[in-house]
Amino acid sequence: MSQSEDYILLGKISGVHGIKGWVKVFSYTSPRLKITEYSQWYLKSKKDQSWVSQQLIEGKEQGKNIIARLDKVKYRDEAEALIGTEIAIHKDQLEVLAENEYFWRDLIGLSVETIEGEKLGKIDWLFDTGSNDVIVIKETEGVEVKEHLLPFVFDDVIKSVDLETSLMIVDWDPEF
Repeated sequence: MSQSEDYILLGKISGVHGIKGWVKVFSYTSPRLKITEYSQWYLKSKKDQSWVSQQLIEGKEQGKNIIARLDKVKYRDEAEALIGTEIAIHKDQLEVLAENEYFWRDLIGLSVETIEGEKLGKIDWLFDTGSNDVIVIKETEGVEVKEHLLPFVFDDVIKSVDLETSLMIVDWDPEF
């Protein structure tokens, strides 16, 4: 299980906390504390870039930071050696999603077409506005790179998502 595509990057170790081996964690999850809901972490070895299993004993907010205690880290010097180390989980640890729910990482790179068959481009990235997610589509076929921002709202805008064919169909005016 050392293939990089088998792992989902959740954050990195950004510092140490105290003398008993606690580490500070910079989380990429939303909400930030969600990273502590996974008890089995994989840390990327600095020596050979392989993923090494590590059990999360405890994780919590400490002021503006998240701190964590790991089973194989007992002392501050061991924690200091981990600064900058990436934290991941195995993709099998992800929760099962309901119909028409997707992980952002699975949508990036999908081709997007209108219901009339007009190509808009590929999904470059996504962001959250609070009320709904927004997909950023980049069209690069012409000389000028055009960007489309579409609300990720099923039925109204998003008509279908097919991960197997890497295609999303949308009801959208390409001139907008």
